Amino acid sequence: MRNVLKQMARHALTQPETIALADDDTTLTYRDLSRAISDLGAQIAAERVAVMMDNGVAWAVVDLTIAACGAVSIPVPAFFSDAQIEHLLSDAAPDLLISDRPTPPAVLSRTRYRKTISVAGTELHLLALEPGHPRTLPSDTGKITYTSGTTGQPKGVCISYAAMDRVTESLADAASAQAGDRSLTVLPLSTLLANIGGIYVPLSRGATALLPGMGRCGFSGSSAVQPQAFLGAFHRFAPTATILVPQLLKLLVECVQGGNPLPPTLRFVAVGGAPCSAPLILRTKALGIPVFEGYGLSEATSVISMNRPGRERPGSVGVPLPHAKVRIADDGEIIVSGALFGGYLGQYGPPIDAWHTGDTGWLDADGFLYVSGRKKTAFATAFGRNVSPEWVESELVATRAVLQAAVFGEGRDYNVAVIVPAPGVSPDQIDDAIETANARLPDYARVRSWCAAAAPFSPRDGLARPSGALDRQAIATRYATPLEALYEREAPHVHS
Repeated sequence: MRNVLKQMARHALTQPETIALADDDTTLTYRDLSRAISDLGAQIAAERVAVMMDNGVAWAVVDLTIAACGAVSIPVPAFFSDAQIEHLLSDAAPDLLISDRPTPPAVLSRTRYRKTISVAGTELHLLALEPGHPRTLPSDTGKITYTSGTTGQPKGVCISYAAMDRVTESLADAASAQAGDRSLTVLPLSTLLANIGGIYVPLSRGATALLPGMGRCGFSGSSAVQPQAFLGAFHRFAPTATILVPQLLKLLVECVQGGNPLPPTLRFVAVGGAPCSAPLILRTKALGIPVFEGYGLSEATSVISMNRPGRERPGSVGVPLPHAKVRIADDGEIIVSGALFGGYLGQYGPPIDAWHTGDTGWLDADGFLYVSGRKKTAFATAFGRNVSPEWVESELVATRAVLQAAVFGEGRDYNVAVIVPAPGVSPDQIDDAIETANARLPDYARVRSWCAAAAPFSPRDGLARPSGALDRQAIATRYATPLEALYEREAPHVHS
């Protein structure tokens, strides 16, 4: 980040009138951005700053100002539930919250005082918080990015300024980013990938970062998208580059196939955050959309590898970027090094030299990386949200109507479940139980459809282990047909 800030300062001198940031309502030149950072910096006297805002120019100004002040930025994921926000505040112990929305109850109880200011035409609330008992951070921590929750308690991933600089430079080179580019961000800026790819990469090269609000791009919640509004963002801003998750790429493809062409300016579409099938990549390229799949994770400061123009292989996630090294363990697990995180908040120890990703895969003879699956049970939805099935299942089983449940959703638009109903329970009661459980979960973890199991899961039928743990692969195989029907028909439930 320090290098990014230096490059921005140079652009403010050499190309002051170039547009640095833009959304639907506001534009800032590099000169304007430099002044905005200076003005806001005079009002930030904090060591850890939580940011709870919609995408927009103001978000970028706030984030960059925090970095310029040498403080720690703590983005609050837009899809977090109130309980998860409360956990984040307790865990990260910020002493300042900057927000563009009504204050949640979890924040009000911690607020010492507040004031309202205007940043890039957006009204923001600065709330000084009781920091509680802040945990010691790894050296050079510049950002704490929270996972979307593979358990009910998301972990804070401590990222250094130096790591963000290294990944920004690698990604800018891989994407051939240059002055004159217009990079459109439609992913939440509370995610590390959107920070680095959507803000830091274009600003490091003197390009323009396009940051429309999520609602203006057709988003509602973390996974519902209105296609015409989504496509409209591309036509309003005429980007040269963007970053998508697989489900958004699929939506873009469907729009184009429906007779809605993309602007001819688009030359680089990166896709990542969840598994993307080779057929979808090939289908996209056949339409003339320049798509390039990559792979990364927060613990490696986002992007590890990426396909790129002139060096790509559909089905792979590309070759490792210059900052990263990848090796495959004997059991097939992908192990990465280079620009790694400093540790989880409150759990770090000695510097981390290599990280076991939990994903499995292989490298071909030309160095292209292929990801085949996940070692553990957590899965990523098509929108890149990490879900632990045990977490969701525990909420379902907590209701009286559900005896057992197995939840699935890897690479899918939404989650489904195979449910063993309690004796005498009707389908309507199961629907009510799911509604009750969903009310306790963030939207990306909720169950939309279900099918009934023919019998309880047990070691005897090979669907559970002696410990009681479910054999998910066996359940997925046994119920493959009704599970697939839940996605094809989008029915409330299917009975076996």
